[in-house]
Amino acid sequence: SSSANLYYQRYNHAMNHKPHHNPMNQQHTESKINILFVCMGNICRSPTADAVFRQRVQEAGLGKLIQVDSAGTHAYHTGASPDRRTQQAALQRGYSMRGLQARCIEISDFSRFHYILAMDRHNLRDMQNDCPPEHLSKLSLLMQYSEHWKTCQEVPDPYYGGKQGFEIVLDLVESASQGLLQHIIGGITRNT
Repeated sequence: SSSANLYYQRYNHAMNHKPHHNPMNQQHTESKINILFVCMGNICRSPTADAVFRQRVQEAGLGKLIQVDSAGTHAYHTGASPDRRTQQAALQRGYSMRGLQARCIEISDFSRFHYILAMDRHNLRDMQNDCPPEHLSKLSLLMQYSEHWKTCQEVPDPYYGGKQGFEIVLDLVESASQGLLQHIIGGITRNT
């Protein structure tokens, strides 16, 4: 689409000619904005955020600009597909989790990703403890980008609950994903 091409042109111009605002002010050689969503085991919340945000990026025509991934702070489920209940809830809303596999966050992720977004404070603290100081500004809670930030600052873990918990996760992630995408697009247009 023409709006995607305009964003891509503005982004390339900004990447090559202007200083970046946090967290984009780190030196990097890639031409994409890299987003990492993080929860504990990488089988419920963070793959949901991965799938939802990836689809929002594609719908906006920004797939060439934004790379999306997810990880867990613990290696409980490394190599596993997202929880079947997570996949079912996502699929009912039109989100595909095909190809996603759980992985644990690695030290190299802190330098590779521009935004590293935790689902809750516990996982944010875990990352802050492991993150090199020069990359701490990249870490934050996903919900800070949601219109619900004042009343809900964390995405609750649905793993031990019923079906409704997975719907709540989707509601919150959809809201935050929209806000995050608007934030990124706004940063691209401000830097041109």
